[in-house]
Amino acid sequence: MKKKFFLPLLILLFSISLIGCTTSKKESASKESKELTIGLLPALNAIPFVIANNNGYFDEEGIKVNLKHFKSAVDRNSALQTNNLDGAISDMLSVPLLNNKKLNVKMTSKTDGSFKLISSKKSNIENINQIKNKSIGISKNTIIEYSTDKMIESPNVSSNDVKKIEISKIPTRLEMLKNNKLDMATLPEPLASVAVLDGGKILKDSNKENINAGVLIFTQKSIDSKENEIRKFYKAYNKAVDYINTEKKEKYIDLVIKECGFPPRIKDSLVLPKYTKATLPSKSEFKEVLKWLKSKDLIKKDFKFNDVTNSNLIK
Repeated sequence: MKKKFFLPLLILLFSISLIGCTTSKKESASKESKELTIGLLPALNAIPFVIANNNGYFDEEGIKVNLKHFKSAVDRNSALQTNNLDGAISDMLSVPLLNNKKLNVKMTSKTDGSFKLISSKKSNIENINQIKNKSIGISKNTIIEYSTDKMIESPNVSSNDVKKIEISKIPTRLEMLKNNKLDMATLPEPLASVAVLDGGKILKDSNKENINAGVLIFTQKSIDSKENEIRKFYKAYNKAVDYINTEKKEKYIDLVIKECGFPPRIKDSLVLPKYTKATLPSKSEFKEVLKWLKSKDLIKKDFKFNDVTNSNLIK
């Protein structure tokens, strides 16, 4: 009698343990799905992300965010295409280009940063009218080349008048300019200011030319599966913006230099932009980007602004 009772009891207990293991695995998978992985480049628009992470704003919102640093847009885009990133600091040009490669990405907000066209110390280039037939280090088909073309447009000079040299890794571009292996280079801040410290001269500034094609993008796959996490991410981002705009730079500059990989000597001369809370990028700038991409035969399709943006995540 006892044996007849004991065997079904064992089977029942074994079944319960299996259910418990399955539930545990599901809970574990659920926790993992809440993590967001964001790609950053060595530029000023990375700072709010670093501050949000260090100050615990992501923790306050109940999400885990993994920040991955890249030295080039090419490496960042490769990580996006291989599904190793949920989102990234990017640019308007990448959005149609990535979508053309069947990677569905959306612009979710603009970012704050700037690019400068810098001449090397020994080039003796003092103004934009002296750049004809000179070499310029860029990253092709990115915001760097787009901003470069926009900045050098003038009645006397066009983008066809310079020798563009492809140097995708930003630190390498800076080093080549410093060693006078390039006449000029377009660099994001704060590395542009490092070039000035090395004797370079600012020829053009994207902010002064009202050029801002920097955006934060997320894959549609991540938007579909992690919409709630992305909303919380933006709440933390906005907290970081408030912090940066109200606190003295001295409180966090050492952290920023370390985490973003900025050269330490930039500490005293680093000038930060007035960061803005999450807002959609400029529709008119996107039209300019599409016009530029078509002029380079990089795209043929007409991308509609509303089709490649998602405004719901920042509300």
